[in-house]
Amino acid sequence: MRLTALFVLLLSPLALVHAAAPGFTHVWPQWHDAESFDRISEFFGGGENRGRQVVLRTQAGERAGFYFLVRVADAAAFTGATFELQVVRPDAPEPKTFAFAAEAHPGPTVFQLGLTGGDWPGGRKAHPVAWRLALLSADGRVLAEQKSFLWEMPAT
Repeated sequence: MRLTALFVLLLSPLALVHAAAPGFTHVWPQWHDAESFDRISEFFGGGENRGRQVVLRTQAGERAGFYFLVRVADAAAFTGATFELQVVRPDAPEPKTFAFAAEAHPGPTVFQLGLTGGDWPGGRKAHPVAWRLALLSADGRVLAEQKSFLWEMPAT
């Protein structure tokens, strides 16, 4: 009995550390037309209403682009963190890197990371060859990471 209690006490801090670590629950790459961000409030003189999502774009004035929808369980620990998105575009074999400042929000949060304007050539028909998304802490540590299957493929 005492051995079991000791075992539970030793493992409980590890469980708390693991549970508190930020991570991606879902990453979904897809094209969005500019109109998909239109909301009725804009027609009545309001600015862009992003709803409950955090929308970050490489070119703020452009809405159409290739977006990575990133769902996280708890974005409260993101203070000073950065999303680093590396993409192999269909027009170039070398990965291109984009950085987005991650905003801290309590609880589950959806981020839309958009490659917009000239950062995504080819429009809606173009798809990334491969990609890697990492969440980096202020000191550069990788807090979370997800990548496409082809990112892992060896060069031939």
